[in-house]
Amino acid sequence: SSTMMMASYYSKAAAVLLLAASATAFVPTTSRGVSLEPLCMNKKKKQRPKVNSNKGFGGGSSSSGTITSSALESDMLIRPKTTSNFQYAGSIRPGLQTPKRIVPSEKIKFPDYALDGQPKNRPALFPWVIETKKPEEIEKMRASGRCAREVLDLAGRAVRPGITTDEIDRIVHEASIERGAYPSPLNYHNFPKSCCTSVNEVICHGIPDDRQLQEGDIVNIDITCYLDGYHGDCSEMFVVGGEDAVDPVGKRLLQTTYDCWVKALNFVKPGNDYKDIGAIIEDHVTREGFTTVKSFCGHGIGSVFHTNPNILHYKNSEPAGKMAAGHTFTIEPMICENGNNYLMWPDDWTATTKDGGRSAQFEHTLLITPDGVEALTGKIETSPVQFWERDSNVHKGLWLGTTPSAKEREGALNSNLLNSN
Repeated sequence: SSTMMMASYYSKAAAVLLLAASATAFVPTTSRGVSLEPLCMNKKKKQRPKVNSNKGFGGGSSSSGTITSSALESDMLIRPKTTSNFQYAGSIRPGLQTPKRIVPSEKIKFPDYALDGQPKNRPALFPWVIETKKPEEIEKMRASGRCAREVLDLAGRAVRPGITTDEIDRIVHEASIERGAYPSPLNYHNFPKSCCTSVNEVICHGIPDDRQLQEGDIVNIDITCYLDGYHGDCSEMFVVGGEDAVDPVGKRLLQTTYDCWVKALNFVKPGNDYKDIGAIIEDHVTREGFTTVKSFCGHGIGSVFHTNPNILHYKNSEPAGKMAAGHTFTIEPMICENGNNYLMWPDDWTATTKDGGRSAQFEHTLLITPDGVEALTGKIETSPVQFWERDSNVHKGLWLGTTPSAKEREGALNSNLLNSN
């Protein structure tokens, strides 16, 4: 998510920590990670989406249960909710959106929220109660993670000046379906698209639309694929126009975000406290003059999109539990070039920095093993090598994990990819 989190709050009467049921994607928290009034991303009751007679879900005019470019062009564009006096923080504005795309239900397994937008599974009562995946579940998560990685790489290759984020969403949607997967963001709490595209000052949950990417933009593409009943979630930054198109501050923001993320990834192993991830991230970025977002967090993942543990990306003392083999979750810090306060657009999804400064983010779905951690959404033989991977002083080349098997695969990949770039 996204890159999407669980909200928590303290019951004043019982002084017991409760988790909000199937909370909205990322939910703002106080400095202690506790939200007394969880944010409702979609406050108004939404009408149940109509299901086409072809047993597909979504919008569009294709009678075959799949969406085509010509069908999109013929559809009426949607103007997102906004207000005439809303003060945007930076230069990005909401554009026109195409209707929700179709997912053929006869071919694709749907998550429980696909039709009505409401996730049905609730997290455990206490945040330190974390599901341990069985071996057969882990294999399914490896498959969904690989699927998400392939789709993210395809989306990243499409990034160029002039392409719209809606076109990137179409690529993501079609690539997910081709692999037998449902694009997890679609209709999650009524989110209208199949991925999130967050440009420049957008922290997270940017909705793909008809705005064309411009040279020098930085964009996060957040992909989650639901395959065979399990989600795989990852995101990555891309520079529109390539490395030379970004200014020195933007380049340093991207490098710092990547490096703090890898430091946090390297910390993961059985027995460590989840709460300590945040200090690793915050200590690194503040030394570089940047800030870490405190309003959105990483999350547990599996057959449920967002569950325990909550992963806070700043110093905290929250009782998030201890890491153990079989846990699967995301780390996805959002780092800002200026202040870390956020502004929510009237669409109830798009969160930007309040001062208009740029933000960057990376995300993996991780599996803790007895001997370390592996990235289930790690890069593969055909993945691009970005300049922050090439130039990192924290970890040179691609990062796949800390286990012996992950290090072996990583070494072989880096030998090939770094020499070819």
